[in-house]
Amino acid sequence: MSVNYGTNSLKAAVEGKVLVIERVFNAPRDLVFKAFSQPEHLSKWWGPKGWETEIRRFDFRPNGVWLYCMKCMDKNQGDFYGQESCGKAVYQEIIEPEKIVYKDYFADAEGNEMEGMPEMLITIEFMEYEGATKVINRSEFATEEALQQVKEMGVVEGFSSQMERLDQLLENL
Repeated sequence: MSVNYGTNSLKAAVEGKVLVIERVFNAPRDLVFKAFSQPEHLSKWWGPKGWETEIRRFDFRPNGVWLYCMKCMDKNQGDFYGQESCGKAVYQEIIEPEKIVYKDYFADAEGNEMEGMPEMLITIEFMEYEGATKVINRSEFATEEALQQVKEMGVVEGFSSQMERLDQLLENL
């Protein structure tokens, strides 16, 4: 399965139990990497449109933890309005400005992993591409069913929205 989302050049594909999302940003690789690795930038674009992200913990190094909570501030999002969703990342590998690898968990506000929710191994690669930067995000799940569960939650659409927010941030940096 491969899906293109409009003109923003986001491509999503499923390879077994791996979700691969690619997008090109019209910005230098170092700058795109900084947007992923510095909390003052991450908090401005992480999460779908209409959501605000609060970074509660950020330790960008192997075995370091990033804990964040997103809250829907957009009344037009119906039942989502006012909802909070938290996540926890535990960094595995960092090669600046080429790659970030982390385990990603659904979490509560204190950073406790939520039972029954899939965990993912995320690998983000930053590649110089025709004067721009291609970001390749590979999310590996324990099973194809876990991947399907997250897809049904709207993760591809949410990621697409988030990448548009990153685009806007990069234009302003």
